[in-house]
Amino acid sequence: MQLLVNIDHIATLRNARGEGYPVPAQAAQICEMAGAAGIVFHLRGDRRHIKDHDLPALKEVVQGILDFEMAATEEMIELLHQLQPDICTLVPESREELTTEGGLNLAAVFKDFETRVFPAIRDGANGSKIEISLFVDPNLDDIKGAIELGSDAIELHTGTYANASTPSAARAELTRLATAAKIAHSAGLKVNAGHGLNQNNLAPFLRAVPHLADISIGHALISESVFHGLATTVHAYMTIIEQVKEEQS
Repeated sequence: MQLLVNIDHIATLRNARGEGYPVPAQAAQICEMAGAAGIVFHLRGDRRHIKDHDLPALKEVVQGILDFEMAATEEMIELLHQLQPDICTLVPESREELTTEGGLNLAAVFKDFETRVFPAIRDGANGSKIEISLFVDPNLDDIKGAIELGSDAIELHTGTYANASTPSAARAELTRLATAAKIAHSAGLKVNAGHGLNQNNLAPFLRAVPHLADISIGHALISESVFHGLATTVHAYMTIIEQVKEEQS
C-alpha cells in the first residue's frame, strides 16, 4: 500500500485570490520529495480548483504515479489522451456537490461505459497503457460491474466509513469494504481507496481492509498542512502507512 496525495485544494486556495499561488505543481513536488508515491488531481467540468494549465505542469514534475480523476465526458477523455497520465479514475460528478459524494452507479452507466467510454480511453492511448479505475461504493453489484467491464482497478469510496456516526457503523462499513476488496482482488483488479481518510481513521481502515494498493488522501492532509507544513504532514501519513505495513509483514 502506498500514499497518493490529492492536491486539488492547493488549487482551491490559489483560486480564492487568483494571484497564481500556491502552485499545485510545486505542492506535488514537495509531496513526492516527502515520500508520497504519486499525485491525484480532479479536473472538474466547472474548473473549480484544478485548471487546464495545471495539467502539463503536473505531467512535467510528477515522478511517480499521476492519477487523473475525471467524469466520463468527451471533453475529459480528450484531455486525458493529451496528458497520458498513469491512471484514469472515473468518478461521478455533479455541479451542485461540494465534493464527490459517492461512488459511480454502475447500473446506470454500464452500457455507456461498455460501448463508449472504455473503448474511447483504450483506443486513444497511443500505444501506452492508461490504467482505468472506477470509483465505487463497496457494493457487490458495482464490484461485479467493474469486473465485467474489464476495469484495471477500483477505488473504494471510504466516505461512509470516514463519516460514520458510531463505532458500530464504522465497523460495519469496514466489513463491507473488506469484502469488496477481497472480491475485486480475487478477480485480478487492483484495489485503491480514498475519500474522507485522515490521521485518526486511516490506521483502522488499513488494518481491516486487505489487498490495498494506492491510498488517495487530499482534503484532510492539505488542511493539516496549513498548521504543520506540507512535507511534515505527508511524513505523518507515511508513518501511519509504514507502521501498519510493518505490523502486517
